[in-house]
Amino acid sequence: MATNITWHPGLSHTERTSFLHQPGLTIWLTGLSASGKSTIAIALEQHLLHNAYVAYRLDGDNIRFGLNKDLGFSPQDRVENIRRIGEVAKLFADSGTVAITSFISPYKADRDLARKLHDEAGLRFVEVHVDVPLSVAEERDPKGLYKKAREGVIKDFTGVSAGAPYEVPEKPEVYIDNSTGTVEDGVAKIVDYLVAEGVLKFPKPVA
Repeated sequence: MATNITWHPGLSHTERTSFLHQPGLTIWLTGLSASGKSTIAIALEQHLLHNAYVAYRLDGDNIRFGLNKDLGFSPQDRVENIRRIGEVAKLFADSGTVAITSFISPYKADRDLARKLHDEAGLRFVEVHVDVPLSVAEERDPKGLYKKAREGVIKDFTGVSAGAPYEVPEKPEVYIDNSTGTVEDGVAKIVDYLVAEGVLKFPKPVA
């Protein structure tokens, strides 16, 4: 770690959220590949933006095209992938943005670290488990990834490879059974939780 750097404080989180009339937080969607995380995240982002909330979605595939393009899918690279995302999401949340992440994030320790980063900064972290049985995820398989994993083309594939388990969240703030529900159902569960917790209000306060 570099030692010749200095942290420069700017506006406080409270000042930013006061100007924006909204809280900054991270909504962390986790689940198997093809569970529907990205689809729900896109719809949630649109819903919040249409209701005047500043929101931004960080998606697993998109991040790997840029910030994390140097990482593969080994256990070590998966850990670093989620560590970086946790740091970026924290910055978005601190800015007063509703950060929405959709990553498999298979390891409990990595999700716990992302939560700890937010807790230490006084920021809210909402874990959302988007759940489907493995068989349902394989049936959907829009990218053909499960098929390639079963054929041995893709190594270290979550839920299929012996060395790449998915550790199910123990106490997520929001649980979504996405095997039969609609995208709207998933978004509604997240929004209903945030409203019940007093995090968001509809319509959005303007003063």
